[in-house]
This record gives sequence, structure tokens and C-alpha cells, in this order.
Amino acid sequence: MKKLYKLGVVGCGFMSQAILKGVTGSDFLRAKKVLVSDVSEEALDKAADLGIVGTTDNKYLVENCEYVLFAVKPQNFADVCKSLGGSAPEKVISIMAGVTRNKIKSVLGRGVKVARCMPNLPCSIGSGMIGVDMSDFNDSQDDIEFISGVLNCLGTVLSLDEIKMNAVTGISGSGPAYVFLFIDALIDAGVHQGLTRNEATILAVQTVMGAAEMVEHSDVAVPELVKRVCSKGGTTIEAVKVLEERNLSGIIDEAVAACTKRSEELSQ
Repeated sequence: MKKLYKLGVVGCGFMSQAILKGVTGSDFLRAKKVLVSDVSEEALDKAADLGIVGTTDNKYLVENCEYVLFAVKPQNFADVCKSLGGSAPEKVISIMAGVTRNKIKSVLGRGVKVARCMPNLPCSIGSGMIGVDMSDFNDSQDDIEFISGVLNCLGTVLSLDEIKMNAVTGISGSGPAYVFLFIDALIDAGVHQGLTRNEATILAVQTVMGAAEMVEHSDVAVPELVKRVCSKGGTTIEAVKVLEERNLSGIIDEAVAACTKRSEELSQ
């Protein structure tokens, strides 16, 4: 039986709103083909501003949408499932951190197909990074293309095995926070050296953006790029010496490991 809506989104929080803006703003999917549910009327009003129909009835959404995207907090998933009154979607897209495909299927039914995703905060401006396991849909190119199309509206998509999703969380899911901390520290350092905060912000932000673009578009390995900035007896090498002596690489490795471990704990 043909569904009334192509995509249903359960939960209309910050990330969900970013997804809704992305899919409707890119013309990938017309707003009238999307349905969103939430307990908050205020959240549904924001969806309505995009021309998207809202409901407080999760059961109605699941029964009338071909694909159902769960964008609720992991700790609220069990309650959401209870609200379905025994109904279950056939095709699920999940952005719930730490909630495995097996966990979703244990609640919704083993026949449910699940694409598990890990987006990050820059998805809200269309510059995100999304790791996704779509292997449940390998037998349907149409499903793969639709799910990829939704995610491509938010940024860059990397398909990988779910077993790597905790590492994805450690690198890209939580990674923006590490970069924000670095930028903030660079700004503070600039102020300490006599720049205004505005001047230091412009310099720091553009430097990080430019360096990231060089890594993305260069065939040269990152350590080699570092060497190209560090001339013997110059200024950069002095800064790099301090970072190496303080074991910057080790600190980052330890931070990512801690994040990944916590993600693994949440998956249990």
C-alpha cells in the first residue's frame, strides 16, 4: 500500500530541524512529502514554517511514511516505541547516538531495515560529516539512493560498517568540539600577543579553514604539509617544537579514545 508521505521524522529537535531544512531547501524532497512528529507544538511550528506537516501522533507517522527517521534522544527511544501501539516502520534511518541496529530491531522487529547514521553539528549549515551503515538496504538501489540523497543534503557522506561507528563518533561526531576548542585557544593566544579579539578571530578561523582545504585537495600527506610550513631556523618550527614537546598528538589520541569508549558504553 502506497504511503501518504515519503519521509517521516520522529523528533523535531535541533538536528532534526537541520535535516528538514536540508532536504526541503535543496529541492531533493518536496515539503508536502515529509511528515514530522513531536510532543512540542513550538517545534512543530518551526516545521510548519518550512511547509512541513506536523503531528503529535507517532503511530500515525509510522503508518503513513515509507521511511521513518528517528531523531530523538537515545534515552527516549523506548518511550517513543511504546507510543507506536504495535505499529512498526519497514525502513528506518536512525541518528540516535549509541543505539545499534540490533537494538532498534529488538524493539521494532527483526524484519525492519535500519540505516544507522552519525551526523555532526555542521550538518546544521550543510557542511556536516555523516558516517552511515546502509548495508540492510544493499538489495535495493532505490533505497540506497534515497537515504544517500537525504544525507547528502547535510554534507559529506561516508559509508562504512557499523562496527566503526563508535570511532566515527570519536572523530567526526564529537570532533567539531575539539576544533572549536583549538580555534578558541588560537584566538586567545592572538589576543595575548596584542591582537584585538576580532582580528584574532578572523585570522584563526580563516587559517583553520584554509589549512583544512589544503589537506582535502592536496595529494601530499599531512606530515609533509607540516614540513613545508616549517623552514629551518624559522618561526613555525619553534611553535611546532612546543606542540611536539607537550605531546599534542598523544593528547588528541587520548581524547578520541575516551570519546570512543563512552560511545561503546552507550551502545551496550
